[in-house]
Amino acid sequence: MERLQEQFNKQIAPALKAKFGFKNVMQVPHIQKIVVNVGVGKILKDAKTIDAIAEDVAKITGQAPVRTKARKSIAGFKVRENQIVGLMCTLRGYRMYSFLDKLISVALPRVRDFQGVSPKGFDGRGNYHLGIKEHLVFPEISASALEHIFGFEVSIVTNAGKDEIALELLKQMKFPFKF
Repeated sequence: MERLQEQFNKQIAPALKAKFGFKNVMQVPHIQKIVVNVGVGKILKDAKTIDAIAEDVAKITGQAPVRTKARKSIAGFKVRENQIVGLMCTLRGYRMYSFLDKLISVALPRVRDFQGVSPKGFDGRGNYHLGIKEHLVFPEISASALEHIFGFEVSIVTNAGKDEIALELLKQMKFPFKF
């Protein structure tokens, strides 16, 4: 069992149950999934670069990403229907906790001039969204053999329902918020 998952089961869940007065353990909010999304807007036509980005995302998440395609053509963006416009990974279970632990304890502290993440990234339903500008902050990526740098979005989906409860859940998991 992952370190963060064990900590959630033994310490965080009972603390949240006591703090919010939940009567049942099943009412305690938890993280359902983490979605990692990479847009490949400027390099749509270069298949080798998209493959290299997919390889890097697989190293970071521990899972092969799905290539997302455009649903319809948009002339202003020079996008055609069924053209690859992004890569996406949905992490659940062990891989989710492993990625979250690596994000909190290793990657975010490596961000240049890191002051903490904004608590304003909640969407009103208890889900948190975070953008990372460079994928170099993860230890699996070596800067020496790098051709391109890309950013990506991380969406942490919870079943909390309210931003305040989800904020407390992430605080208990030692998520580095700045206040």
